[in-house]
Amino acid sequence: MTTRVACLGDSLTRAQLSVDYLDLLERRRPPGDVRLARFGVNGDFAHNLLRRLDAVVADPPEVITVLIGTNDARASLAGYPVEQVMQRKRLPERPSAGWFQQCLGAVVARLRAETDARIGLLSLPVLGQQLDGPAARASLAYSRLIAEVAAAEKVACLPLHERQTEELRRADAPPVAYREATPAASVGVLLQRAVLRRGLDAISRRRGLLLTTDHIHQNSCGAAQVAEVIDTGLLTRGG
Repeated sequence: MTTRVACLGDSLTRAQLSVDYLDLLERRRPPGDVRLARFGVNGDFAHNLLRRLDAVVADPPEVITVLIGTNDARASLAGYPVEQVMQRKRLPERPSAGWFQQCLGAVVARLRAETDARIGLLSLPVLGQQLDGPAARASLAYSRLIAEVAAAEKVACLPLHERQTEELRRADAPPVAYREATPAASVGVLLQRAVLRRGLDAISRRRGLLLTTDHIHQNSCGAAQVAEVIDTGLLTRGG
């Protein structure tokens, strides 16, 4: 029997700038075992996700994964263009940890009320490659907020941040300084792919990055870990 899986998130789920973890997840399962639906929108905050759940609950799947919060965490960092992003994403208030947790809790509450799906919240991928740096610490702090929501709502918390932290330590990844990904930088990645035919993993190698192309978006290694924690945490155990 085919299991229908809805994957909710931001640009990491949209997979224009990241390696597609949905594709990797499907490859981990036997042919026909899962049918994946993508609900990823570039730049989304938890608030934006909350406002677009109608399409998910209209045809409820058996499994729902939620990978959201990277942009909320980025907004806490010095140098992030908060005002511009608030306007672009139509945010009614300034992003904060408390508002993120409130919005995520409302997302899960609605999914639980209007579907019978197994729900898994992923902790965030590590921001940057310096585990003691502000970006990585922000992704850890927001991952802890996600774990609190999962515990309160009695849904699974899938340990992506923990898995990536373990990998960065195991590989002794070089401490490349975090740089905020600008829209121009994202366009640059797309141009490298389209014009120079340079893959995302090649871009990562040129920048000395183990899991990401730009400290945020996932390369093959990072995306494989997203697929792994979903598979082992929800599908294998839940099937």
